[in-house]
Amino acid sequence: MAVYLDCASTTPLDPRVRDEMRRYDEAFGNAGSRTHDYGRVARAAVERARDQVAEVVGASRGDVVFTSGATESNNLAILGLAGYGERTKRRHIVSTAIEHHAVLEPLSALARLGFEVEPIRPDGAGVVSAGAIARTVRPDTLLVSVMHANNETGAIQPIEEIAAALRNSDAIFHVDAAQSFGREIPALRHPRLDLVSLSGHKIHGPKGIGALVVRRREGARAPLEPLMYGGGQERGLRPGTLPVPLIAGLGRAAALALDEWEERARRCRELRRHLLDGLAPLQPVINGDPNRSMPHVVNLSIPTVDAETAIEAWSDLVAISHGAACTIQTFTCSHVLMAMGLPEWRQEGALRLSWCHFTPLPDLPAMVAAIEQVRGPAGSPVS
Repeated sequence: MAVYLDCASTTPLDPRVRDEMRRYDEAFGNAGSRTHDYGRVARAAVERARDQVAEVVGASRGDVVFTSGATESNNLAILGLAGYGERTKRRHIVSTAIEHHAVLEPLSALARLGFEVEPIRPDGAGVVSAGAIARTVRPDTLLVSVMHANNETGAIQPIEEIAAALRNSDAIFHVDAAQSFGREIPALRHPRLDLVSLSGHKIHGPKGIGALVVRRREGARAPLEPLMYGGGQERGLRPGTLPVPLIAGLGRAAALALDEWEERARRCRELRRHLLDGLAPLQPVINGDPNRSMPHVVNLSIPTVDAETAIEAWSDLVAISHGAACTIQTFTCSHVLMAMGLPEWRQEGALRLSWCHFTPLPDLPAMVAAIEQVRGPAGSPVS
């Protein structure tokens, strides 16, 4: 079996999380039913999980709105502000050119409604400037939306610096923390982060569950409006019967991540070092700055080898994904790597390797040998 190196896409379910979820398959009550013990047990599980998620980001129980995942949370955070922006004539939005499509597409939807969206480009390492964000903010800026860690390169964005730069602004600050929740603890506790999106399956929790953290600032929360109606659950922002086993699983995964994040990060850094040392004979070029990246992700290009060829050559050894998401059908590459200004060969050859704290070391000599058998002629550029 190939070693799984696609944890930035999704992580294996922690057995301890699975055990927690099974408890509430048996205790099957509806958390909205308050007249009997079945419902009260379910409600207690939900509120415990709400506390566990809130603790990771230094928020309170009432700040946590459960959703189906970070994609829904991003949509709620962005589209849920449209009505307020129109009523107050604050139609200016600042974001970045390297956001996930779960942010880019809701922003495009607002642009079609007449909102002005300004995307800030990153530097060559894939990091945006807090100063550039601050300089773009205006009195009529409704929202600043910046991802914390990039899903393709692992580049960590300076959200604490951005938060500090927004201290005198009324703009709402949204952070897509799908890749960093439970991994980068201190930064996500900054009180100026008004909205934080997260997913359970990125931290060894179940798929289909996530949350939007809606913090109070000066006593008030961001004026979100629901995207769906009916039922009134989650403070009226996200109606529907709560999936108690999934919520309990997310809560347990969040608590484990908080307890173990430093040791997990240490192990991930160690595996990163072994991976890069082992692949060094291939002269890979890292797309990004390793010193400003998540410890469990590396995006690299191997000279004279395109991504499709590398993935096929390694198919029996490691399970990885395109870093650039290039497709033969469309001949389009990653908007992230394009925004970084990387040369075409690095975009077309980009591979994302991502792992977790218990990932075994793959057969690195075999990986090197497999690439040596298929790589193109020498002489192609290496930087």
